[in-house]
Amino acid sequence: MPKRASPVLHRDDPDKAPLVGHVKVTREDWLNVARDVLVSGGVAEVKVLALGERLQVSRSSFYWYFKSRKHLLEALLDDWEERNTQTIILACEKQTDNITQATCEFFRCFIDPDLFDQGLDFAVREWSRRDGAVRQRIDAADKARVGALTNMFERHDFDPNEAEVRARILYYMQLGYHALEVREPMQERLERLDWYLECFTGVKHAPEDIESYRNFSLSKVADR
Repeated sequence: MPKRASPVLHRDDPDKAPLVGHVKVTREDWLNVARDVLVSGGVAEVKVLALGERLQVSRSSFYWYFKSRKHLLEALLDDWEERNTQTIILACEKQTDNITQATCEFFRCFIDPDLFDQGLDFAVREWSRRDGAVRQRIDAADKARVGALTNMFERHDFDPNEAEVRARILYYMQLGYHALEVREPMQERLERLDWYLECFTGVKHAPEDIESYRNFSLSKVADR
């Protein structure tokens, strides 16, 4: 898994509007740093005082945006769902000409860290081992993701039972791929793409069906 870059604070981001008055950090800054700590150290390390020290602000700034640490943790879970579950659902709902193109849209989420934060996903899963309420949210997210994939297959004329099984195979494989922290050059991965797609969908595809995805994948490697 690639090393995570430290979050850029609002005050240090030239693309953001300047802060005014006595405001030094925003709610987004608190969330970004809390997310970074959650991924790197686990939920036990997400502490208000420690976050404030990283942000170089007092705890009073925190209570301007959040009622309590519990409120912050709930916001982190909402943020995780928005970043990692909604993006998958939206990818699966995209209009495509065939199941090959649809599957490539799903794959894009796991190539682009802006569409799926794998470190965050596994940090929340680790958190869920110690918190039953978080476990329920994980279970609901997995159900929603598999459901979106199932609908994707059904939309391309797969039998409902076959659609669900193929959705499960595709989803569990992709998460397992990241859980094992498989390291391989993108070009090597793309050399297997034709076989992956045929195995996952049971359908032979035309080269033009995957050209856009190949270019997208290579561009993401070039950006790193």
